[in-house]
Amino acid sequence: MMRFVVRFPRRHALTLLVCTILHGIAPGTATAEPACIDDERNLQFGFYAHFAPVSYSAGSRPGTAGFDAHLGYEADLLTALEAMQGAGLRFARSGIAQWDGIWLRAAGPRYDIVGGGITILDARTRDASGRRAVAFTSGHVAFRQSLLIRAEDAGRIARHADLKSEMRVGVLAGTTGEVRLLELTNLIDRDGILAAGTRIETDGEAVVADGSAAYFIRASDSSSMLEGRRHIRPPGDDRPRIVYLGANDGENELLDALRSGRIDAIARGEIGNRDAAAESGGVLTVATLDDRVEYGGFALAAENAELAACLDRRIAWITNGGRIGYGEWREDPAVFMRRARAWRPDMDR
Repeated sequence: MMRFVVRFPRRHALTLLVCTILHGIAPGTATAEPACIDDERNLQFGFYAHFAPVSYSAGSRPGTAGFDAHLGYEADLLTALEAMQGAGLRFARSGIAQWDGIWLRAAGPRYDIVGGGITILDARTRDASGRRAVAFTSGHVAFRQSLLIRAEDAGRIARHADLKSEMRVGVLAGTTGEVRLLELTNLIDRDGILAAGTRIETDGEAVVADGSAAYFIRASDSSSMLEGRRHIRPPGDDRPRIVYLGANDGENELLDALRSGRIDAIARGEIGNRDAAAESGGVLTVATLDDRVEYGGFALAAENAELAACLDRRIAWITNGGRIGYGEWREDPAVFMRRARAWRPDMDR
């Protein structure tokens, strides 16, 4: 069986352990752990429906059978949380087709928690007015950004620096995959400001960035004039064209475009790219991995920080302080449930 090694760095495992101690009880103390929810209600959990294998729906279209059936790494993690004795956790799950600003839905009236491989960023905790609206749990999955290409192109695309203007890279707007690609190809600076002369084609019209802060793309938001972006054309020959796909159907649209030759690479997290490469029968391959590590967590309304801390303590147990992650789950999908069933509210931790 193929093994995906996506581990938390040691310092992150220690962070989870410290979080467990600060928010709960010290190791060796047999004090009963209170339930996260003290009534019979279900927590409304909204999940991104198109991020296999981390979080996805059994049915691909909203309103059809299976769309609210949650599958993947995060689905199994939630099921394990429900199985923990005394946790009081019950999740009513519903799929979300649109990625744009998905984390802010946790601050609205419909959802208590939102997930779907959401990278934890401070900028994503704030709404359009700058108010802190969202809190995240600690990271439960680690990954890096990557490029997925056709195996036949491995000789010409081995790193981001190989991407030139005749090449087209597919991304999903509003993701860290998009922003990190733009950073690594120098299409935006560290503040997300687009390079002067960059042409952005949207649903409505085309605009050309002048190098000012009026034209920016970040993982939390972008200039209003860039909403509905479809293509980015670089100002020179040393950077690739960016093609935006998957707004409605998710990353499957990106994969179809790569296989058919309409794009030359997909920029997104390594988990999805490695999985697609493994399932392609050698047709696709991962060309490069970013050095930067990202952590994905669940989003809750800022006022629900106590619930977030309670979830943290239980996630820390299920993941063994971050030592059990995507790679271990991929090899043994029952690993979370075994950890959950070993939990007792009054056990030494």
